[in-house]
Amino acid sequence: MLVQIHLDQPDGYNHYTNLDILSGKVLLRVPNPGNVSNIVVKLEGESRTRLLAPIRPDRPDKQRPVLEVHKFLYKTQIVWPANTRPEDVNPKASFTINAGNYEYPFQFKIPLNAQCQQQNSLTTNVSFANVLPEVAKTPTQHIKTTLPPSLSGFPGEAEIRYYVKVTVNRPQFFKENPRAVANFTLLPIEPPRPAQTDGEAYARRQHQFLENNQSPTVGKKKGFFDRKVSTEPIPPTATATPRVTVDARLPNPAILTANQDLPLRLLVKNMSEHTKNIYLQMLQIELIGYTKVRAHEVTRTESNSWILASMSNMAIPLGTPQDAIGTEIPINPEYWSDKVIPNSVAPTFTACNLSRFYELEVRVGLGYGSYNHGEDQLVVLPLRLPVKVYSGIAPPKALLEATLVGADTKVKPATGQSLGPPCSSSGSQTQMVHTPTTPTHQGFASGSAFPPAQGSTQGAPGYDDAPPSYEEAVGEDLPPINGYRGNYQPPPVPEGAPRFSDEKRR
Repeated sequence: MLVQIHLDQPDGYNHYTNLDILSGKVLLRVPNPGNVSNIVVKLEGESRTRLLAPIRPDRPDKQRPVLEVHKFLYKTQIVWPANTRPEDVNPKASFTINAGNYEYPFQFKIPLNAQCQQQNSLTTNVSFANVLPEVAKTPTQHIKTTLPPSLSGFPGEAEIRYYVKVTVNRPQFFKENPRAVANFTLLPIEPPRPAQTDGEAYARRQHQFLENNQSPTVGKKKGFFDRKVSTEPIPPTATATPRVTVDARLPNPAILTANQDLPLRLLVKNMSEHTKNIYLQMLQIELIGYTKVRAHEVTRTESNSWILASMSNMAIPLGTPQDAIGTEIPINPEYWSDKVIPNSVAPTFTACNLSRFYELEVRVGLGYGSYNHGEDQLVVLPLRLPVKVYSGIAPPKALLEATLVGADTKVKPATGQSLGPPCSSSGSQTQMVHTPTTPTHQGFASGSAFPPAQGSTQGAPGYDDAPPSYEEAVGEDLPPINGYRGNYQPPPVPEGAPRFSDEKRR
């Protein structure tokens, strides 16, 4: 027997999202008549992590790998015999199927929330990453939140995977059950966006340039050959020391949207008088992603980065020496306005054993004085802002209204730090003045209008025993998302890279 799965792709998109109807058909080719108990199709989602435990002093030559597996999506459908419920399946039943080609349609509705299984099967907990099987312990910490996105890029260490699997169960113990797996990509709908607050999330740095007539011996200690050099600071000249501040600002809360432009503002503020021009010499904007990987007691944080804009040798004047103190000069946003967030960036999420968060780093290179190399002063000021990345798939209005049912008052959105007064002067030439805060993650979890119910559930009953939340009950009746869906393409697994398991064993 040969079995295959064909998935119906969403119109115009390369991924699925919550509330989508995932449909397809099972293609079964039977060359000779045989006995079959049933044909089962499963919709599954799981997150796997594998880390090496710390080296033991008594066995420094060996490190034990630690494997943790969470199956947070698990739905089954019996496609043959028809109209059979999973609880009515008799594994010892035997039906004869004649030779021929058969098709069995199926469909699943992708839910909103993850519902992690408390107990995983042996096949789920076994990995064949290193030829020898590795068995994962049953996890004891679970988080119930919106389904996380598909995640790759860490071969043999971490992955979030969604797939449809079909199994043709045969009653003969000595005959293998034909199987087939079809992977698909999931990009979840974004959580409710908090309302825009006053002010902006921002990061600021200050720098003080030197005029050419300022002596480099200021504050120099007396040496054997410098007996006539005074150790007292030389009094400042009549010309004021040139000082500037550089701001990187985002709307508050600081949220970036995948596949969309960067809502960034860069400002250079003149803090004192100066006699020469200030130039924008270099600009680099980088999105840094941090993936926190946990395998039971072992944790590790991996980082990725995406260069959104990078320019050098710009020599763009910023204002003039005649500008008044306090003048703010905006840097032209055309340098980054057409640089969208790449489609390989996963939205911010938190799962049982994996989480992803981001920082936006802006490096501004300023020059003071002449264009000639060696005659100007060049400084690169790094500015970092913690940000969240959203998928851009807006939740349905009915779902947003459902999340507020039962709440006495509307939950106030968490706010970032609003823009405060200008930074004060400091003796150091470069100083980080402010760091913004970011809002708390919001999702469609039961028990609260906005924040997800998180934390350890050791010893708690399985999620399957709990009644569905109001949002889930409403979600079952909501139609699929009809609107902007964006694009999402996780990085492919390189050829020859280590994997968690052999696909043929599943």
